[in-house]
Amino acid sequence: MSDESPGTGAEDAASEPEADRIDPKLLEILVCPLTKGPLEYDREAQELISRQARLAYPIREGIPIMLADEARVLDD
Repeated sequence: MSDESPGTGAEDAASEPEADRIDPKLLEILVCPLTKGPLEYDREAQELISRQARLAYPIREGIPIMLADEARVLDD
């Protein structure tokens, strides 16, 4: 028998490495350090996107790197 029950989300959590997960509560309070505007979480790219600043802040091992020098400039 499997320890995972259908509908518990265990499959989703198991498919995403622990280091790649970010606390949802942290996402609620983080803002862009330059604009103080909202951030969007890009799970695939492991980045926090600031549309106002046109920057993508990397997330490394589950830790957001909120430094403009480390951010990638967005191409629009």
